[in-house]
Amino acid sequence: MSNTNSSLTDSQLKCIQRILIIQYQPFGDILLNTGYLSFLREKFPTARIDFLIGKRFLTLLECNPHIDNLIVMNKQKGWRYYTERLRIIRLVRSNRYDVVIDQIRNGGSAMITLCSGARYRLGWELKRWNRLYNYRRIRSNDRYYSLMKFRLLEPLGIYEQPHELYYHIRDASKNNVSAWLTDTGLDDRRFVVFSPGTPVLAKKWSLDSFAALADLIYAKYEMEIVLLWGPGEQDDCHYIAGKAQHKPLIALPTTFNEAGALLQRAFAYISQDGGINHVAVAMQTPSIALFGPTTNPLKWQAWHKPFHLYLRNYACKDASDRTLGITPEMVLEKFDALVRILEVNG
Repeated sequence: MSNTNSSLTDSQLKCIQRILIIQYQPFGDILLNTGYLSFLREKFPTARIDFLIGKRFLTLLECNPHIDNLIVMNKQKGWRYYTERLRIIRLVRSNRYDVVIDQIRNGGSAMITLCSGARYRLGWELKRWNRLYNYRRIRSNDRYYSLMKFRLLEPLGIYEQPHELYYHIRDASKNNVSAWLTDTGLDDRRFVVFSPGTPVLAKKWSLDSFAALADLIYAKYEMEIVLLWGPGEQDDCHYIAGKAQHKPLIALPTTFNEAGALLQRAFAYISQDGGINHVAVAMQTPSIALFGPTTNPLKWQAWHKPFHLYLRNYACKDASDRTLGITPEMVLEKFDALVRILEVNG
């Protein structure tokens, strides 16, 4: 059996006791898996559900109530890469999974799936390695990725459902952020978070545009702007703060979890496409995502929800244009629309 339409029978489903999900990277894609986990647990209430995740992303799934065990993969280079992969393959095989759900679907995950010994192997229909998966589905580029991930569960009788992403925010993270907000005078004020840094240059919106947008929002709404940053991104924030007439606040150094705690307190989040945008969706923080010519907003923004908007100028074809063909005034207009939506919906 090897096609894109087949599903397991009821008798086969009843025998499933051990399930492994593979998505060890990247940050945002791992978080997007959390939307279907409650439905997988509902379908298999007594099964053991494990998740293979990269160590640096562990925080995303810690304390998730629908996962029994996290199998942690260390990022290694050189010969240690191969010894680590061998360790993971041996561990996965020893766990004797009935089902492997390969959401990442690359060469490394295909090898783990092949060696797992699982009877039912679910994966995306791509150009390579298709024969390793006896239950496949075609991946769409026009569905928000958390919605599309449900498609790979169809062989198990699980179909797309309205859902929320889930990211557990620790009390320590909330306390650290609350203390910083109190110290900066933002504890009882509305503020908007920008995250100007990204490792992908083609996605990056102009720092001058961020500075101009900060002034536009403050002039119209008197909302403070907080600049969120990660490793190697603080200089971008200092540049924006220096260019803006009303100086934005540069956030405290944060972990991923503390970034989530900050977004929980924010009025809205605005930035280019990136993993933190998915954290905003998980925190149910209204957001506006800015897209350049290399990425598809239908795939990477939760457009099906009224509080998550996006901007892409389809006339902009130049991946080196750091404005992405989007002006600060265009973003302010979209922000105005978001404010109106929030006012109507209370």
